[in-house]
Amino acid sequence: QVQLVESGGGLVQPGGSLRLSCAASGSIFKIYTMAWYRQFPGKQRELIAHTSTGLTANYDDSVKGRFTISRDDAKNMVYLQMNSLKPEDTGVYYCNLDILSLGARLNYWGQGTQVTVSS
Repeated sequence: QVQLVESGGGLVQPGGSLRLSCAASGSIFKIYTMAWYRQFPGKQRELIAHTSTGLTANYDDSVKGRFTISRDDAKNMVYLQMNSLKPEDTGVYYCNLDILSLGARLNYWGQGTQVTVSS
């Protein structure tokens, strides 16, 4: 079994920063792509950042230059550093990891963490 646990969300003022963390545990052989998604009320989840190797990353235009995804493969963790936050960044953030576990390669989701940007 694999579990993902997210942390780091909360309330922040516009212009502020937050760092989201996602820890994977269980019978993990290898983690491939690590990604962060965001979901607004009534909308589908949207991919905002992903990295396959940790050396390069891709970002949605809405977060490019403000958010940074990073990974620590030794700890089975992925992070999302969010700077210069805007009210329109408010939403639920989910990590998604592509994991090889017990011979099966599957996508796993974190439980989601609320980020609210408001003064």
